[in-house]
Amino acid sequence: MSALLEVRHLRKRFGGIAAVDDCSFEVDQGTVTALIGPNGSGKTTVFNLITGYVAADAGDVVFNGRRYPRPTPGRLCHDGLVRTFQQARVFPALTVLDNLVAAAAHPWWALASPRVSRADRATAGELIVEFGLGKVADLPASQLSYGQRKLLEFAAVLMSEPKLVLLDEPTAGVNPNLVATMERHIRERHAKGITFLVVEHDMNVVMRLCDPVIVLDHGATIARGAPAAVQANPAVLDAYLGE
Repeated sequence: MSALLEVRHLRKRFGGIAAVDDCSFEVDQGTVTALIGPNGSGKTTVFNLITGYVAADAGDVVFNGRRYPRPTPGRLCHDGLVRTFQQARVFPALTVLDNLVAAAAHPWWALASPRVSRADRATAGELIVEFGLGKVADLPASQLSYGQRKLLEFAAVLMSEPKLVLLDEPTAGVNPNLVATMERHIRERHAKGITFLVVEHDMNVVMRLCDPVIVLDHGATIARGAPAAVQANPAVLDAYLGE
């Protein structure tokens, strides 16, 4: 397999604290890769650095063969890399349908147009059905449950037809039925060709869903491999037991 994403020697300090320290890893095309580690190991900061929400002090990102020394969310989304957040980011005043339409990738000059293309509306409608949001499609996102907002955000990132999706804690805070639903959507989209990088604390989800698994500790990569091998790795056990 070839690497779709390469993270090269990322570093980030906040004051005197090294949140990310010479972090390097690859995400192979066609995988569902997990990024795990103890609390405070730098997982979300790495996501923020990869996607340009926080500027790195050093290092760079290579996505789909293109180097991004200073990545920006808009540029990466246009090129096929998108992400979700621990707390779902949706437009609370917009309806479910309008949230999806707003997430479609467009040239910057098209954002001023009030018209919605038939194609965008059709794609949004298909995602609403796929994610079981039909009964709330015309409600503002502010009226959705926590789990429904997580589903809406996941559906929204798919509007741009991405190559790589970074999921930050997709099952956190949701009930077991919704955990199973999230897993099913990831598997189905993976089967259609999307690559995933998933930050996830639920090790049962990681073991069922992801291969390979990358482990961070103190902002650096300490292990990478198949789930069972990583689970038995002494360095990984030390990192978690010392949490």
